[in-house]
Amino acid sequence: MTLRQLLDVPAPAKLNLFLHIVGRRADGYHLLQSVFMLIDWCDTLHFERRSGGQISRLDLNPDLKPGQALPANDLVLRAARALQSATGCTWGAQIALDKQIPQQAGLGGGSSDAASTLLALNRLWGLGLNGADLQRIGLTLGADVPFFLGGRNAWVEGIGETLQPIDLQPARYLVLKPPSGASTPDIFAHPALKRDTPRARIEDFAASSRAGLQGNDLQPVAIELCPDIALGLRWMAEHGLEARMSGSGSAVFAPLAPGRNAQYSVADLPGHWVARCCSNLQEHPLFGWCKRS
Repeated sequence: MTLRQLLDVPAPAKLNLFLHIVGRRADGYHLLQSVFMLIDWCDTLHFERRSGGQISRLDLNPDLKPGQALPANDLVLRAARALQSATGCTWGAQIALDKQIPQQAGLGGGSSDAASTLLALNRLWGLGLNGADLQRIGLTLGADVPFFLGGRNAWVEGIGETLQPIDLQPARYLVLKPPSGASTPDIFAHPALKRDTPRARIEDFAASSRAGLQGNDLQPVAIELCPDIALGLRWMAEHGLEARMSGSGSAVFAPLAPGRNAQYSVADLPGHWVARCCSNLQEHPLFGWCKRS
């Protein structure tokens, strides 16, 4: 088989339509329930297959200062090396990342980059791993990575590894990201975090027309640690939008009524805020890139 030498792939963001913390495992990991939804706000990764096993990465629009090294826990590099380690693959790769999804937003950008890296290198290196194989590797990188590898909007439980595909109606959302962010570990470690929300059923989500399951248990603590989140929620409310935070923040989002997205002016937002109208996706752009069994 002749392997391709170059691949360019998208890595979409996600929104949490709700997020409940329903308990905690003995090892300290929090148990959650959520609906994760893919949206069309994407990073793009460029891959070039190399011989010799070396993996390198560069940023096409870097926030890094000249000469500053990538962080040791960079998820793209970790994903590529984890795939090498799991398979004994001797190929390497040069990876370039065009980063568009804001960091520390609760939009899953880093996890999505890791998932797209696993999917792309599985194909570029001719490994032939199936979806379950990749999800086992992905879970070692982060709790959100299996969702992006699953490729469908999903009801999510456990620490993020238990996924049940769910169909969602096409919709558009306004997403706001302040320049500041909150630390996810700090939020989960906070003593005021609510950790005992009663369990819901996927049937509850469908039967309530989504209205009954819209809260985010992380939001109160995140606002305490990052007051800009409250500013974003207030701006949304002033524009007649019912908003909530996604993931651990600091991005907030609200559904848009049909035809209304073009009417929102963000000129009155504080400086350095990012605003974007997004559509949801029915499946990941790379959904067909590996077998699902």
